[in-house]
Amino acid sequence: MANIIIRQIPNSITCCNLISGCMATGAAFDGRYGEAFLLIIIGAVFDFFDGMSARLLKVSSPIGKELDSLADVVTFGVAPSAMLFQLFHEVHYPGFMASLRDIMPYTAFLMAAFSALRLAKFNLDTRQTTSFIGVPTPANTLFWASLVVGSHGFLVSDSFNALLLFAAILVSSLLLVAEIPLFALKFKNFSWHDNRIKYVFLLTCIPLIIFLGMSCFAAIIAWYVLLSFAASRWKIH
Repeated sequence: MANIIIRQIPNSITCCNLISGCMATGAAFDGRYGEAFLLIIIGAVFDFFDGMSARLLKVSSPIGKELDSLADVVTFGVAPSAMLFQLFHEVHYPGFMASLRDIMPYTAFLMAAFSALRLAKFNLDTRQTTSFIGVPTPANTLFWASLVVGSHGFLVSDSFNALLLFAAILVSSLLLVAEIPLFALKFKNFSWHDNRIKYVFLLTCIPLIIFLGMSCFAAIIAWYVLLSFAASRWKIH
Protein backbone atom coordinates (compact mmCIF):
# COMPACT_ATOMS: atom_id res chain seq x y z
CA MET A 1 0.00 0.00 0.00
CA ALA A 2 2.80 2.39 0.92
CA ASN A 3 4.55 1.75 -2.40
CA ILE A 4 1.36 2.54 -4.32
CA ILE A 5 0.99 5.87 -2.51
CA ILE A 6 4.68 6.76 -3.04
CA ARG A 7 4.44 6.02 -6.77
CA GLN A 8 1.56 8.49 -7.07
CA ILE A 9 3.28 11.41 -5.33
CA PRO A 10 4.98 12.84 -8.47
CA ASN A 11 1.80 12.46 -10.53
CA SER A 12 -0.20 14.17 -7.79
CA ILE A 13 2.22 17.11 -7.87
CA THR A 14 1.89 17.22 -11.67
CA CYS A 15 -1.88 17.35 -11.30
CA CYS A 16 -1.45 20.32 -8.95
CA ASN A 17 0.44 22.01 -11.80
CA LEU A 18 -2.45 21.21 -14.13
CA ILE A 19 -5.03 22.57 -11.69
CA SER A 20 -2.98 25.74 -11.21
CA GLY A 21 -2.91 26.19 -14.98
CA CYS A 22 -6.68 25.71 -15.22
CA MET A 23 -7.25 28.27 -12.47
CA ALA A 24 -4.83 30.68 -14.15
CA THR A 25 -6.76 30.29 -17.41
CA GLY A 26 -10.04 31.08 -15.67
CA ALA A 27 -8.54 34.15 -14.00
CA ALA A 28 -7.09 35.31 -17.32
CA PHE A 29 -10.42 35.08 -19.13
CA ASP A 30 -11.88 37.19 -16.33
CA GLY A 31 -9.19 39.86 -16.75
CA ARG A 32 -7.56 39.14 -13.38
CA TYR A 33 -4.04 39.20 -14.78
CA GLY A 34 -2.19 39.44 -11.47
CA GLU A 35 -3.99 36.41 -10.11
CA ALA A 36 -3.32 34.50 -13.34
CA PHE A 37 0.38 35.38 -13.10
CA LEU A 38 0.55 34.16 -9.50
CA LEU A 39 -1.16 30.87 -10.39
CA ILE A 40 1.23 30.34 -13.30
CA ILE A 41 4.18 30.79 -10.95
CA ILE A 42 2.61 28.31 -8.52
CA GLY A 43 2.19 25.90 -11.42
CA ALA A 44 5.85 26.37 -12.34
CA VAL A 45 6.85 25.49 -8.77
CA PHE A 46 4.82 22.28 -8.95
CA ASP A 47 6.38 21.57 -12.35
CA PHE A 48 9.83 21.85 -10.81
CA PHE A 49 9.08 19.55 -7.90
CA ASP A 50 7.24 16.78 -9.74
CA GLY A 51 10.35 15.74 -11.66
CA MET A 52 12.55 16.18 -8.62
CA SER A 53 10.27 14.02 -6.48
CA ALA A 54 10.14 11.31 -9.16
CA ARG A 55 13.95 11.16 -9.23
CA LEU A 56 14.31 11.21 -5.45
CA LEU A 57 11.69 8.52 -4.95
CA LYS A 58 12.93 6.57 -8.00
CA VAL A 59 9.42 6.23 -9.38
CA SER A 60 9.79 7.82 -12.82
CA SER A 61 7.35 6.40 -15.36
CA PRO A 62 6.24 6.93 -18.98
CA ILE A 63 2.80 7.96 -17.71
CA GLY A 64 4.37 10.64 -15.52
CA LYS A 65 6.29 12.03 -18.47
CA GLU A 66 3.15 12.25 -20.62
CA LEU A 67 1.11 13.73 -17.78
CA ASP A 68 3.78 16.35 -17.19
CA SER A 69 3.62 17.49 -20.81
CA LEU A 70 -0.18 17.64 -20.74
CA ALA A 71 -0.10 19.76 -17.58
CA ASP A 72 2.55 22.04 -19.09
CA VAL A 73 0.43 22.61 -22.21
CA VAL A 74 -2.25 24.09 -19.96
CA THR A 75 -0.06 26.09 -17.55
CA PHE A 76 2.52 27.27 -20.10
CA GLY A 77 0.41 27.26 -23.25
CA VAL A 78 -3.28 27.79 -22.69
CA ALA A 79 -3.05 30.07 -19.62
CA PRO A 80 -0.75 32.72 -21.20
CA SER A 81 -2.78 32.50 -24.41
CA ALA A 82 -5.90 33.25 -22.38
CA MET A 83 -4.20 36.33 -20.94
CA LEU A 84 -3.43 37.54 -24.46
CA PHE A 85 -6.95 36.67 -25.63
CA GLN A 86 -8.34 38.99 -22.98
CA LEU A 87 -5.69 41.63 -23.71
CA PHE A 88 -6.77 41.73 -27.37
CA HIS A 89 -10.14 43.02 -26.12
CA GLU A 90 -8.41 45.95 -24.43
CA VAL A 91 -5.68 47.02 -26.85
CA HIS A 92 -6.00 49.85 -29.36
CA TYR A 93 -7.08 48.90 -32.89
CA PRO A 94 -5.91 51.03 -35.83
CA GLY A 95 -8.66 52.10 -38.19
CA PHE A 96 -7.82 49.51 -40.84
CA MET A 97 -8.14 46.73 -38.24
CA ALA A 98 -11.46 47.82 -36.75
CA SER A 99 -13.38 45.10 -38.60
CA LEU A 100 -11.08 42.43 -37.12
CA ARG A 101 -11.78 43.33 -33.50
CA ASP A 102 -13.88 40.20 -32.93
CA ILE A 103 -11.45 37.89 -34.73
CA MET A 104 -8.02 38.96 -33.53
CA PRO A 105 -8.37 37.70 -29.92
CA TYR A 106 -8.46 34.10 -31.16
CA THR A 107 -5.03 34.47 -32.77
CA ALA A 108 -3.64 34.40 -29.22
CA PHE A 109 -4.14 30.64 -29.20
CA LEU A 110 -1.47 30.21 -31.86
CA MET A 111 0.92 30.38 -28.93
CA ALA A 112 -0.86 27.49 -27.20
CA ALA A 113 -0.46 25.38 -30.35
CA PHE A 114 3.24 26.21 -30.69
CA SER A 115 3.75 25.53 -26.98
CA ALA A 116 2.28 22.04 -27.44
CA LEU A 117 4.56 21.49 -30.44
CA ARG A 118 7.55 22.69 -28.44
CA LEU A 119 6.78 20.28 -25.59
CA ALA A 120 6.35 17.36 -27.99
CA LYS A 121 9.68 18.15 -29.65
CA PHE A 122 11.41 18.46 -26.28
CA ASN A 123 10.25 14.98 -25.26
CA LEU A 124 11.84 13.47 -28.37
CA ASP A 125 14.92 15.67 -28.81
CA THR A 126 18.01 14.08 -27.24
CA ARG A 127 20.06 17.24 -27.83
CA GLN A 128 18.39 19.12 -24.98
CA THR A 129 19.92 17.38 -21.98
CA THR A 130 22.39 20.16 -21.05
CA SER A 131 20.97 23.09 -23.04
CA PHE A 132 17.81 24.11 -24.88
CA ILE A 133 16.92 24.31 -28.55
CA GLY A 134 14.31 27.03 -28.82
CA VAL A 135 12.76 29.00 -25.98
CA PRO A 136 11.38 26.79 -23.16
CA THR A 137 7.64 27.12 -22.60
CA PRO A 138 7.96 28.28 -18.95
CA ALA A 139 10.32 31.08 -20.06
CA ASN A 140 7.92 32.17 -22.80
CA THR A 141 5.03 32.15 -20.35
CA LEU A 142 6.91 34.19 -17.74
CA PHE A 143 7.78 36.72 -20.43
CA TRP A 144 4.16 37.28 -21.44
CA ALA A 145 2.60 37.07 -17.99
CA SER A 146 5.14 39.53 -16.60
CA LEU A 147 4.67 41.88 -19.54
CA VAL A 148 0.88 41.87 -19.32
CA VAL A 149 0.89 42.52 -15.57
CA GLY A 150 3.84 44.90 -15.35
CA SER A 151 3.24 46.92 -18.53
CA HIS A 152 -0.53 46.75 -18.84
CA GLY A 153 -0.90 50.53 -18.99
CA PHE A 154 1.43 50.79 -21.97
CA LEU A 155 -0.09 47.79 -23.76
CA VAL A 156 -3.59 49.31 -23.70
CA SER A 157 -2.41 52.83 -24.61
CA ASP A 158 -2.45 54.44 -28.05
CA SER A 159 1.31 53.82 -28.26
CA PHE A 160 0.64 50.12 -28.74
CA ASN A 161 -1.93 48.30 -30.88
CA ALA A 162 -3.38 44.95 -31.89
CA LEU A 163 -1.10 44.57 -34.91
CA LEU A 164 2.03 44.89 -32.77
CA LEU A 165 0.60 42.41 -30.28
CA PHE A 166 -0.13 39.93 -33.06
CA ALA A 167 3.38 40.33 -34.47
CA ALA A 168 4.92 39.78 -31.03
CA ILE A 169 2.85 36.62 -30.56
CA LEU A 170 4.05 35.29 -33.91
CA VAL A 171 7.70 35.97 -33.03
CA SER A 172 7.47 34.33 -29.59
CA SER A 173 5.60 31.34 -31.04
CA LEU A 174 8.30 30.79 -33.66
CA LEU A 175 11.03 31.14 -31.04
CA LEU A 176 9.48 28.21 -29.17
CA VAL A 177 10.28 25.83 -32.02
CA ALA A 178 13.24 27.62 -33.65
CA GLU A 179 16.57 25.81 -34.00
CA ILE A 180 18.28 28.34 -31.76
CA PRO A 181 20.54 27.01 -28.97
CA LEU A 182 20.01 28.56 -25.54
CA PHE A 183 22.19 27.91 -22.54
CA ALA A 184 20.78 26.22 -19.44
CA LEU A 185 21.60 27.37 -15.92
CA LYS A 186 23.24 24.07 -15.01
CA PHE A 187 26.70 24.15 -13.43
CA LYS A 188 29.10 21.22 -13.74
CA ASN A 189 31.60 23.34 -11.82
CA PHE A 190 31.75 26.94 -10.64
CA SER A 191 34.80 28.20 -12.52
CA TRP A 192 34.54 31.53 -14.34
CA HIS A 193 36.11 30.16 -17.52
CA ASP A 194 33.53 27.39 -17.97
CA ASN A 195 30.50 29.45 -16.91
CA ARG A 196 31.19 32.99 -18.07
CA ILE A 197 27.92 33.42 -19.92
CA LYS A 198 25.90 32.12 -16.98
CA TYR A 199 27.60 34.43 -14.49
CA VAL A 200 27.19 37.42 -16.80
CA PHE A 201 23.50 36.61 -17.16
CA LEU A 202 22.89 36.23 -13.42
CA LEU A 203 24.79 39.40 -12.53
CA THR A 204 23.01 41.53 -15.14
CA CYS A 205 19.63 40.25 -13.94
CA ILE A 206 20.10 41.99 -10.59
CA PRO A 207 19.52 45.59 -11.83
CA LEU A 208 16.60 44.40 -13.97
CA ILE A 209 14.91 42.95 -10.89
CA ILE A 210 15.62 46.08 -8.84
CA PHE A 211 14.43 48.69 -11.34
CA LEU A 212 11.73 47.08 -13.50
CA GLY A 213 9.28 45.76 -10.93
CA MET A 214 6.76 43.25 -12.27
CA SER A 215 8.09 43.70 -15.81
CA CYS A 216 11.49 42.35 -14.78
CA PHE A 217 10.70 38.78 -15.84
CA ALA A 218 9.86 39.93 -19.36
CA ALA A 219 13.14 41.84 -19.57
CA ILE A 220 15.11 38.93 -18.12
CA ILE A 221 13.68 36.43 -20.61
CA ALA A 222 14.32 38.78 -23.54
CA TRP A 223 17.89 39.32 -22.32
CA TYR A 224 18.34 35.56 -21.89
CA VAL A 225 17.36 34.90 -25.52
CA LEU A 226 19.60 37.67 -26.86
CA LEU A 227 22.56 36.62 -24.72
CA SER A 228 22.13 32.97 -25.75
CA PHE A 229 22.10 33.97 -29.41
CA ALA A 230 25.27 36.03 -28.95
CA ALA A 231 26.97 33.25 -26.98
CA SER A 232 26.13 30.72 -29.68
CA ARG A 233 27.33 32.94 -32.50
CA TRP A 234 30.66 33.83 -30.87
CA LYS A 235 31.15 30.46 -29.11
CA ILE A 236 31.15 31.88 -25.58
CA HIS A 237 30.59 29.47 -22.69
